[in-house]
Amino acid sequence: MPSAPLPRAVFAMDPVHLPLLFPEALVARLQQTAEIDPAFVVRDFAAPDAAARLARADVLITGWGCPHLDEDTLTAAPGLRAVLHAAGSVRSLVGEALWKRGVSVSSAVTGNALPVAEYTLAMILLAGKDAFAHRERFRATHTHPAPAETAAIGNLGRRVGVIGASRVGRRLLELLRPYDFEVLLHDPYVTATEAAALGTRSVSLEELLSDSDIVSLHAPDIPETHHMLDRERLALIRDGGVLINTSRGALVDHDALTDELLSGRLSAVLDVTEPEPLPAESPLYRLPNVFLTPHIAGSLGNELERLGRIVVEELERLAAGRPLAHEVRHADLPRVA
Repeated sequence: MPSAPLPRAVFAMDPVHLPLLFPEALVARLQQTAEIDPAFVVRDFAAPDAAARLARADVLITGWGCPHLDEDTLTAAPGLRAVLHAAGSVRSLVGEALWKRGVSVSSAVTGNALPVAEYTLAMILLAGKDAFAHRERFRATHTHPAPAETAAIGNLGRRVGVIGASRVGRRLLELLRPYDFEVLLHDPYVTATEAAALGTRSVSLEELLSDSDIVSLHAPDIPETHHMLDRERLALIRDGGVLINTSRGALVDHDALTDELLSGRLSAVLDVTEPEPLPAESPLYRLPNVFLTPHIAGSLGNELERLGRIVVEELERLAAGRPLAHEVRHADLPRVA
């Protein structure tokens, strides 16, 4: 009995990402599983050189820089049956026409969650030691702190509030388990029983903010979460508290947060902001109680290979007629990143 033909796949993304997402060993696995030209990457679905490839494509392997997948894409790729996204969210990538066609969509968002959770854990531990403020003092004074200056710091029994049991939030909860923290969780979709199974305690947003030493944001950027930390809720965070945001800047009222940080009442670790990047005149670049990074928590450098590996494994499942392990369901989009 003849073997089934290999699915025909096409890369669609900014080509600059391709070598790190798919190094040689992963490209070899792809070529064993699908008919694909690793030298051809679509940046514009309407480009003349894309038409012939799309007309035969069964699978699109997408990534950052991929054009929006809309009705015109489906017209250009009538045989398309799967989109395998070597990145995180597909909310802005996939149009309604694709879902109506019944094209399967998969995302490597699970792989991207790990480095974000790792970054967040590192920042929680450093914040608990007040490392950022002590670095500033040490640079200025060249002297070690007196015991009175360190009496209030440390990670023993520190209370950490996690907002959002997203993939990142759940990975962070796993990473926090070996430490001597008390962990609170706010997520309207997680029951008290589910929270306990995750090693945490489910509380209201207001209770989490007022009772936590460190607050870490991991909710999706959806209309319901826009500026969820407004002026009134930021005011609930206890004096000396730390806000960590590796999710999206729009979850926080930026003007209200800036006022809190200028007052010195709170500190912040911000990998994302609103807008992004901040204008050059923003005081957050210069405040000693703000640790600002340029959206580096997610997969970078050699971490990108993890995303490519997830996509290769998904393609292998697809070719073997098995279900996708990381399928994105249309019904879940309103409440995921």
